[in-house]
Amino acid sequence: MNVVVGVSDMKVSKDPESVLVTHSLGSCIGVAIYDPIVRAGGLLHFMLPDSTLDSVKAKRNPCMFADTGIPYLFKSVYQLGGNKRRMKVIVAGGAQINDGEGFFNIGKRNLMAVRKIFWKNNVITNYHYIGGNSNRTLKIFIKDGNILIKDSREGLIEI
Repeated sequence: MNVVVGVSDMKVSKDPESVLVTHSLGSCIGVAIYDPIVRAGGLLHFMLPDSTLDSVKAKRNPCMFADTGIPYLFKSVYQLGGNKRRMKVIVAGGAQINDGEGFFNIGKRNLMAVRKIFWKNNVITNYHYIGGNSNRTLKIFIKDGNILIKDSREGLIEI
C-alpha cells in the first residue's frame, strides 16, 4: 500500500505492507531512514534549510525545514524502536530547478543543511542521489528497506 509523503511532510511506519513514497523532489530533499532489525522506517520531504526563515511556519509544520524536520523524522522512527546506529540513511533531491542562473541555490542550501545536521549528529548516509537539474521520486519499502529512486531523466535506480 503506497503512503504518499507530500511536500513539507513526513511519514513513518512498521507496517510491512507500507511503501512510503514522495514525488517531485526538485530543490527539495527527501530523507529516507530504515532500521532493518525492527523493520521501521520513515520518509521526510522538506523544502527549506533553516526554520529561522519563518519560525511560525516551523512550529506549525516542522517538516518544512531541514533543521526541524530531520530530528523529527529520527525521533519518530526511534518511537517505533529504531536505533540510529543501525539506520540505513538515503538522501535524494537538492537539484537546481527553475533557477538557471543559480541565484537562489535552494537545492545546494538544502544539501548543506543536511550535511551539517548529519555531521553534528554523527549520521552517515548509505547513499545519496543529489544535485543536477531533474526531479526525482523516492520510495522506501518497509518490509525490507529497499529504496527506489526514479529520476525524470535518468530512469530508475534501485538501492
